[in-house]
Amino acid sequence: MKTFIITLIAIIMTTTINAQQKSFYDFTVKTIDGKDFPLSSLKGKKVLVVNVASKCGFTPQYAKLEELYTKYEKDNFIIIGFPANNFLGQEPGSNEDIKKFCTLNYGVTFPMMAKISVKGKDIAPLYQWLTQKNENGVANAKVGWNFHKFLIDENGNWVASYGSTTDPLSEKIVDWIVE
Repeated sequence: MKTFIITLIAIIMTTTINAQQKSFYDFTVKTIDGKDFPLSSLKGKKVLVVNVASKCGFTPQYAKLEELYTKYEKDNFIIIGFPANNFLGQEPGSNEDIKKFCTLNYGVTFPMMAKISVKGKDIAPLYQWLTQKNENGVANAKVGWNFHKFLIDENGNWVASYGSTTDPLSEKIVDWIVE
């Protein structure tokens, strides 16, 4: 019985350690211009990760995201946008089309990454980590639509997940940035 308990404790500890082994910083993604972007370059910053689309009812959130970014980027805060075409084909454009759209229509200056998949069989590895507790060690979070937001602390840990209807300038997001 003693051996069984010790084995069980070892399994639980190994599972817990493995679930927390990965951090946000372990991923490298591609920028919208096709360059490697190691997320480890963001150590020490709070990060808002958001999946975006150009032809969505939530697309005007680009303006609020940009406002949030320009207001708090001096405070070790950054936003990273990931275009995705997972919801009713609302991001059909190429990376070049998306970059032009964001710059011309919303003056986006926060980093935009290459188009990816945020759900399904072809989900990007980063989004597997963001949405699966067994990957991030904290919680499961389903990306239900465009403009879903994830908060990552300055140590690369998953903090929170907010759906599309959460305003980027909401008190809960702003309070987290300034705390």
